[in-house]
Amino acid sequence: MVFSSPLFLFLFLPCVLVLSFLVKASWRNLILLLASLLFYAWGEPVYILLLLASIVLNYLFGLLIAKAGAKKLVTLAGVFANLAILLVFKYLNFFTGAFASVVPDASAFQTNIALPLGISFYTFQGISYIIDVYRNNKIAEKSLLNVATYIAMFPQLVAGPIVRFETIAAQLAERTEN
Repeated sequence: MVFSSPLFLFLFLPCVLVLSFLVKASWRNLILLLASLLFYAWGEPVYILLLLASIVLNYLFGLLIAKAGAKKLVTLAGVFANLAILLVFKYLNFFTGAFASVVPDASAFQTNIALPLGISFYTFQGISYIIDVYRNNKIAEKSLLNVATYIAMFPQLVAGPIVRFETIAAQLAERTEN
């Protein structure tokens, strides 16, 4: 779904806004998360599980960092796990193609993995979250819903910008509209 499409402007966005205003404040993050997952699934339904796995991975790393004695090691593991996922989907085709072009009969190793929509943005959002927890800028979020809403928020999911968790954590916990 494109932000400038009539479907987004005249159906999706108004429905999300109306639902957000009609439900109790405690349900707003759930509405925003479900809308964000629907928005993502509209363009990349096959990779919705990858987005959800990334959310859970970063949530768990945030909790581990908060409890770990070796915070730096756990943080590095979290950053490495995120970057490994990104590298597989973004660069594995390139490396296997280069390998197949240099080594005779290596074409069997060549991959054809599609690049998931917005993977760089939500990967770096996740990294931003675990680094904020590491730096004690924000304590580890106990609510998976808040972390999921932060990482999957549809207004920035596929095109950025990358927003630090510390910047919007208070708004995820409580927000008012006027």
